[in-house]
Amino acid sequence: MTQTQQLDPALRELAEACSVSVEFHDWQGNPQPASADTLRSVLAALGIDASTPESARAALEELRLRPWRRALPPCVVVRSGRPARVPVHVPHGEPVTVSAVLEDGGEQELRQLDVWVDPREVDGRLVGEATFEVPGDLPLGYHELRAAGAADGTAPLIVVPAYVGEPPTLGSRRAWGFTSQLYATRSRASWGLGDLGDLRELATWSGRQGAGFVLVNPLHAAEPVAPMEPSPYLPATRRFFNPVYLRVEDVPELASAPQRVQDLVRRLAGEQQQANTSPEPIDRDAVWAAKSEALTALHEVARSAERDAAYAAFREQEGEGLVDFATWCAISEEQRAAWQDWPEELRDPRSPAVAELREKLATRVDYFCWLQWLLDEQLSVAQEAARSAGMALGIMHDLAVGVHPSSADAWALQSALALGVTVGAPPDAYNQQGQDWSQPPWRPDVLAETGYAPYRAMLRTVLRHAGGIRVDHILGLFRLWWVPQGRPPTEGAYVRYDPEALVGILALEASRSGAVVVGEDLGTVEPGVRDFLKERGVLGTSILWFERDWDAGVPLRPEQWRELSLASVTTHDLPPTAGYLAGEHIRIRSELGLLTRSVEEERRSDEAEQRSWLDDLVRRGLLAESARGDEQAVVEALHRFVVSTPARLVGVALPDAVGDRRAINQPGTYREYPNWKLPMCDGEGRPVLLDDVPGNARAESLARIVSEGVAGDG
Repeated sequence: MTQTQQLDPALRELAEACSVSVEFHDWQGNPQPASADTLRSVLAALGIDASTPESARAALEELRLRPWRRALPPCVVVRSGRPARVPVHVPHGEPVTVSAVLEDGGEQELRQLDVWVDPREVDGRLVGEATFEVPGDLPLGYHELRAAGAADGTAPLIVVPAYVGEPPTLGSRRAWGFTSQLYATRSRASWGLGDLGDLRELATWSGRQGAGFVLVNPLHAAEPVAPMEPSPYLPATRRFFNPVYLRVEDVPELASAPQRVQDLVRRLAGEQQQANTSPEPIDRDAVWAAKSEALTALHEVARSAERDAAYAAFREQEGEGLVDFATWCAISEEQRAAWQDWPEELRDPRSPAVAELREKLATRVDYFCWLQWLLDEQLSVAQEAARSAGMALGIMHDLAVGVHPSSADAWALQSALALGVTVGAPPDAYNQQGQDWSQPPWRPDVLAETGYAPYRAMLRTVLRHAGGIRVDHILGLFRLWWVPQGRPPTEGAYVRYDPEALVGILALEASRSGAVVVGEDLGTVEPGVRDFLKERGVLGTSILWFERDWDAGVPLRPEQWRELSLASVTTHDLPPTAGYLAGEHIRIRSELGLLTRSVEEERRSDEAEQRSWLDDLVRRGLLAESARGDEQAVVEALHRFVVSTPARLVGVALPDAVGDRRAINQPGTYREYPNWKLPMCDGEGRPVLLDDVPGNARAESLARIVSEGVAGDG
């Protein structure tokens, strides 16, 4: 008898009613139950007491009555072109009308349908349910439902695209682009870390090579004080950007700054630029300390009336969310501690103590708001440069799964996040002990109650200057693996989200920005998810090493690959292709004790897989038999293979263009490996600066092969 069968019936029913899965199928297809302790902890994170069978039954009854205690649902999300039904609760037998108030101020009354629903007794009175129809021809956008009569109420009504697909700038063409860890992509002008000036130059050069986009790592903001979290996937916020990426010399006020400020910037730049030629891990703390000193001095320089007005407009546009983030940054500077360790009165962003301290720190709060304005300007310039270089899409941004547990978002949005649990992943073939990403997840119930406002604001900011967005672990818009704090990632449970809402709003914001949406859909994928995303026009992700016919033990034929996908040879969770061919992924995991079988078995399995790929490349005429041992020839042949698939987008890891071997990240590690810190190098471990990529024979050869392949097919 399984643990699931032994669960108390009330606990099982309560969990399912709260969208908590009592069982899931692992990566090998075997059913795995969630323990009662795990379910109780997950429910507690949702604000539900299930500690005893009695409390579980009481919570379940409350959950059943909750919709009947309100006139309208908390939020209604509908697809354009599809009529939808909305339940409205009123005193039994009493009249009610419902209208849709549109974004543009128009109003449309909804039709009541002849649908009978038995009334229910709620809190000593009989409550009925009327059914109204949302017509399928409402415009896209954020509207409002209003009920009037015997029951009054409002609810957000969000009409989302049925299909997002490719933007007009791309049309039916295929496109390829470099994928880059921006911090690792340095130039001689960098301050020891790749910045938005480097992104502009990379986009310009790539566009001239025929690329249609550049995909960068998440540029989300990190802590404003040392130590700065190196992982771009564990940020302080997903809505705002990291000022460590600012090109200080591109701040317009520098030209009119006093000589002492110009001299300061020149000195700090020179000191940091010495690190550009070092292969050692990037020192973000040193870079940010220097940039912050320079930017603080520039913040004091008077702005022109025109720029002052532009800054004021930016602050108005970003509203309370920007001020909250800047306030968290300013208090973090003062407290030098995680917000959970601040004085209790500062832990609530709406407390009088926070308001008082915000006034006291007004200059620093303004400074952090100003930094976001500068970032907005430089991101805009980078996107304009990409499009001017001929790119169909331009810059594609990456959206992390979540945020650091002590982050600005966790402070400002704490009511919308689940406490006591973190996001992770169950064991799979490449992470056999599971993963704990330490991030607090959204509470699906609170998201709906807020009309998805924080989610919408985040997407809008990330997409403002983007031609595309890659959503890391897009499976998280369907379900997330919640791990109770203090337990291993093997002892988690899946919590389901509303993909109609989350994917729909993503499609709406992308369509308004003219951006393509790519979902990273690797790992344990529940049935139906990829079909759902395909139906909505969201591209998936295909990584060559994972695209195999596992039963036959051979590579998947090119024509079997998905068309709606971003395909590439490798990903940031694997070594660059040259390193993968050399077995770096096995060496690292072996040295760190991350293997669940012997290193000899891992190597034999890996050698067999690589041999099958080389055999296939030779058979298809993409690699000469005599070139099996030629690293560059194999790398180019693998990319020719990817180009031969029908994938709409093809990604080329920039490190592959210069022969880098070092892995940028080793999943399942935190400080055991220098994750997210290594600069781009060649195969000998020598730093490669962006200035030297144009004219690099290996880089231009790979770009030419991919560009000609995509253009020839398109």
